[in-house]
Amino acid sequence: MEYLKKAISDEAVADEDEKIQASVKVMLNRIHDEGEGAVRFYAKQFDNWENDFVLSEEKKQSLIDQVPQSVKDDIDFAHRQVKRFADAQRNSLVSFEIETEEGVRLGQKILPVQCAGCYVPGGRYAHAASAIMSVATAKAAGVPFIVACSPPRGDSINPAVAYAMHVAGADVILEMGGVHAIATMASGLFTGKPADILVGPGNAYVAEAKRMLFGSVGIDVFAGPTESAIIADETADPMTIAVDLVSQAEHGTNSPVWLFTTNRELGEKVIEIMPLVIADMPNADVCEAAWRDHGLVIFAETREEIAKISDEYACEHLQIMAEDLPWWNDNLNNYGSLFLGEGSTVTHGDKCSGTNHILPTKKAARYSGGLNVQKFMKVLTYQEIDENANLAFSAAGSRISRTEGMEGHARACDWRLRKFFPEKEWDFTVYDQKRYD
Repeated sequence: MEYLKKAISDEAVADEDEKIQASVKVMLNRIHDEGEGAVRFYAKQFDNWENDFVLSEEKKQSLIDQVPQSVKDDIDFAHRQVKRFADAQRNSLVSFEIETEEGVRLGQKILPVQCAGCYVPGGRYAHAASAIMSVATAKAAGVPFIVACSPPRGDSINPAVAYAMHVAGADVILEMGGVHAIATMASGLFTGKPADILVGPGNAYVAEAKRMLFGSVGIDVFAGPTESAIIADETADPMTIAVDLVSQAEHGTNSPVWLFTTNRELGEKVIEIMPLVIADMPNADVCEAAWRDHGLVIFAETREEIAKISDEYACEHLQIMAEDLPWWNDNLNNYGSLFLGEGSTVTHGDKCSGTNHILPTKKAARYSGGLNVQKFMKVLTYQEIDENANLAFSAAGSRISRTEGMEGHARACDWRLRKFFPEKEWDFTVYDQKRYD
C-alpha cells in the first residue's frame, strides 16, 4: 500500500470535541431541569426565535403554497422511491410462531416504536431529502406518531423542507433546531409525546446530544462528518472520479473524500485535476479545505488488498468504478451504502434512488448499517409451555440453574414439576404448600 496523497491530521479536533461535549452537557442539563422555558431561552439565543414552535396547519399550508410545482414533483418522486424501498424492508420482517417440541410454542412479533423524533438539518443547505429519509421510513415502519423538526431561518423553516415533511407523513412539525430540538423531542416538550428513538443527521452539537441521550432513547447511528470513498481501477474515468469526490467534499470542510485505486497513473491524474474541478465550484473554499485536510489517495497492487483497505476504513458512502462489479459486491463487507458502477453516484442515494442516506460514519459500518425500517421496530418474543412439556423443560431449567448457582431460578422450575406431576416422587421439598395456606 502506498499513499499518493495523505490527509493532514488536525490536532485541534480532540480539543474541539471536548468543548462541544461540555457545551451540550450544560444545555441538556438545563433543559432537563427547566423544561420548556430553557428551550425558549436557547431558541432565542441561537435562532432569534420567539414564535410558536409547533407549526400550525395554516402556516404549513402557506409554506407549501410557496413551493413551485416542479420542486413538489421532484420531492414526490424521491418520496415514492424511498417509500417503496422502506415498504420492501418492512415486508421482509416477519412475525412467526413455531412449535419446537410438543406443547411448546415460541414466537416473535414485529412492532414499531410508539413515537419517533426526526431531525432535519437546516444550516447551509435545505435538506428536503433528509426529511423524506427519516420521516417516510418511520411511516413505513408503522410508527403511530412522528415528530419532525428543523431550524427556522427568518420567519419559518424552509418551505421545501416543510413540504417534504408533510408528504412523508409527519404528525407534528417543530420549527426548532440544534441541541434544544433534540432534547425537546426526547422529552416530549410542546407535544406531550416523548420520542422512543431519535434519528436524522445534524452538526456536531446535534450528534453529541443524541450520543448523550442514547440509552434513555434510541438513536439511529453515531454520526460524524460525511465520508465518501471511491474504489477505481484502470478502466475508470479520472474526471468522473474527481467530480464525484468534489460533490461530496461540499458537505463541509471536515468531510473526508478518499480514493483507493489499483492504478497509480489514475490516482496521480485525479490528484492533478482535483484543484481544477474544485476551483469551478461556487463553494470552492469548502471543497478545497475538505480535500486538502481530509482527502487521501491510496494505491495498492491488487483488488484483494484494496478491498481489505476499504473494509478497514469502513466508509459511509462507497463507490465502485472498476471491472467485475459482482466480485466487489461479494467481497466488500464494511460500508454504509454501496454504489456499483459509473452510473451510480452518491447523489442518487443522497436524494432520490430509494436507499437511505442516514448512514454510519467513523468506522461504525463495521457493526452497523444505516437507517432502515428495522431501526424503528422491535422484535418481541413470546413463549407458551404447557403442563406436560414442563416435565422436560422444568427439569432441564432446574438443573442448568443449579449448575450456575441460581437457586431461585431452580426452585421456580421445581415448583412446576411438583405442581403438574404430583404423582411422581421428586428429591426436593423446597416449598411446602401447607406452610403458605
